[in-house]
Amino acid sequence: MHPAPVASFTDADLLTSARKALTVEAKAVEALLPKLDRSFAAACRLCLSCTGRVVVTGMGKSGHIAGKIAATLASTGTPAFFLHPAEAGHGDLGMITKSDIVLAISNSGETQEIVVLLPHLKRLGVPVIVMTGKSGSALAKAATVVLDVSVPEEACPLNLAPTASTTATLAMGDALAVAMLDARGFTEKDFAHSHPGGSLGRRLLLHVEDLMHKGDDVPRVHADTLLRDGLLEMSRKKLGMTVVVDADDCILGVFTDGDLRRALDKTTVDVRTTLMKDVMTPNPKRIGPRELAAEAVHLMETFAITALPVAEANGKLVGALNVHDLFRAGVV
Repeated sequence: MHPAPVASFTDADLLTSARKALTVEAKAVEALLPKLDRSFAAACRLCLSCTGRVVVTGMGKSGHIAGKIAATLASTGTPAFFLHPAEAGHGDLGMITKSDIVLAISNSGETQEIVVLLPHLKRLGVPVIVMTGKSGSALAKAATVVLDVSVPEEACPLNLAPTASTTATLAMGDALAVAMLDARGFTEKDFAHSHPGGSLGRRLLLHVEDLMHKGDDVPRVHADTLLRDGLLEMSRKKLGMTVVVDADDCILGVFTDGDLRRALDKTTVDVRTTLMKDVMTPNPKRIGPRELAAEAVHLMETFAITALPVAEANGKLVGALNVHDLFRAGVV
């Protein structure tokens, strides 16, 4: 049974415990800095030269950390997967090939499920990188490279539950992934290709031409079109604007809901006689069809506008989009 909560344990006591835990873990991560030495560089070199995958393994809490490190490596340009060490001895060892590298995580360095794999890994000739808190352990002695993730204490007041040690190990894994990301010249676009389903992927992969209205769906009028007819075009196309073009379909200006309000403030404006060229905004902001949709978001936010004409470099109108198109695509 769980012990009953102590009524005298106040909110201040809870916050004090939490602050102490975070302080211990922050110190554990900071203590990794002097441990980034030639061994860390050697581990990076091994992974960068690997023609297969980085097989990350760990048991218990270290297994959860190993899974996260494997996922981070895989999403940042280093092919990797998590292998459960207990399952490895029952057939999953066949997932490791001679072109792979094993990254084994064990705070004690004596995790039996991993130790028993060492002879098999040696026969395969697979390099083994070990993250451990015990440099004299069985795993450390058998490793090709050892990364020291030892901590002076756990955040757990009993100094038992893996807390600071798992945080330090996770941070070391992140450092490994980021160092290799930089070395590979991994770009935002590369990252997006690994995350096409997320909002970041949509921001980095979707282009304006993927979302814009085209052909007859683009609101357009000529400079000598009556304001009345321009308003009808705006209403039909439902983008909150119409583009004003010349005979060659090159953009001269735009007319938006804001322009309409400003025009109606002028007593001399008559929708039956006023021409679009007299009320349009000339030389409007525009965007190219092959620009990222995220750039359209940036333009709209910067200039407080809700719609953009899309034009080729020569100024010819090829499409239009508004903020609702970006919302529907999940770019905003």
